[in-house]
Formats: sequence, structure tokens, C-alpha cells
Amino acid sequence: MIPDHDTIVAPATAPGGAIAVVRVSGTEALACCDRIFRGREPLAAAAGYTVHYGTVAEGDRTIDDVLATVFRAPHSYTGEDSVEISCHGSRYIVAEILRLLLAAGARMAAPGEFTIRAYLAGKIDLSQAEAVADLIASSSRADHALATNQMRGGYSEELEGLRDKLLQLTSLLELELDFSSLPTARRCAKRWSASAGRSTACATPSPWGTRSRRASRWRS
Repeated sequence: MIPDHDTIVAPATAPGGAIAVVRVSGTEALACCDRIFRGREPLAAAAGYTVHYGTVAEGDRTIDDVLATVFRAPHSYTGEDSVEISCHGSRYIVAEILRLLLAAGARMAAPGEFTIRAYLAGKIDLSQAEAVADLIASSSRADHALATNQMRGGYSEELEGLRDKLLQLTSLLELELDFSSLPTARRCAKRWSASAGRSTACATPSPWGTRSRRASRWRS
């Protein structure tokens, strides 16, 4: 089970590039980053959608010059406070930044956990969540176009339209069943009443007795 709202960290880019991005998200994302980031002002005091130049350091030792982009809840991919640290793409530098963030209180994200949090926060639906993986794995123009359309809600809109039609059809079927049940109930009630009436007529006592008894008296 994935803990709720704790602070997670993971590389957001594949290794081997000139630039790497390390993503941090959770209630303590800004505080964790401030423990290793040196800039003009603490990231905790920064507004959302702002980029800050500084360094990642461990004591007096500088790890790298970085750019830290701040996203404030709920206006982020996960709906939580988030920071994306852009650094040089060295595997060593990325590993060091991850190590320092883990020591500062974050934990490594499980596979797909950022997207899971985005779904749980209502930022994307299941179709869009699936499209994220498809977009990353796309290897052709057709794959890319399909995943992009799905990620932007194309499938979701179509599914919503089908859902509305199914609900309408269900309502019509329920109405038809209710209408059919009503005449059936009325017919049954009439038959029961008629049957009950005949039974009552046969069993009702009379001063003159039953028809068969009166007939026998006249014959005698």
C-alpha cells in the first residue's frame, strides 16, 4: 500500500542525457529541498510556477549548480507541493542529489507513484493515467498522436458520452419494466378479487340454505 502524502523523490528523466530532472512531491517537498538547496531565498517562501537558481550542497561541498522549479498544491501534476531540480545529467550527480534528498526525509517513489497520486488527486482519470505510459513508450508518430489524444482526455470524452447514453437506455428500460409490472399487477388483482368473490358467494350462509338444499326440499 502506498502511504498517503509522504514525500517522494525519483529521477524524471532517463539517464545519459546532458540534463537530468529530479522530481520531489509531498507535504514536505519544499522543506526537504531547502535542506540541500542554496539559493537567494528558501524554496518554502517561493510562489508556485517559479524557477530558482542555486546549488545543491552537502555542508561546504557543492554537488552541482541547479535550477529548482516550484509547484504549489493543488496546482501541480500530483496535486501536492512539488519541486523539480534540473541538474547536469551525470549519473553520479543524480545519485548524489537523490542520496541527499533521502537523507533529508524523502523516500524513493514506487514505479508510477507520481501518476497514481495525480489520479488520486483528481488531476487525471484512469484513461489519461494509462496514456502517460503510452506517451513515454511511443516510438512512432501514430503512437505519439494516439497517446497524446488520450492523455488530453479524448477517450475520456467519448467514454463519458457512451456512459450518458447507457444511463438513458437504462432509465428507459426501467420505465418500461415498471409500466409492464403495473398492468400485470392489476390483472392479478382483478383475478384474485373475482376468485375471492366466488369463494365468498359459495360459503356465505343463507336462511334458505344453499341452492342445492332448496332444490332437494321442493323435490321432497
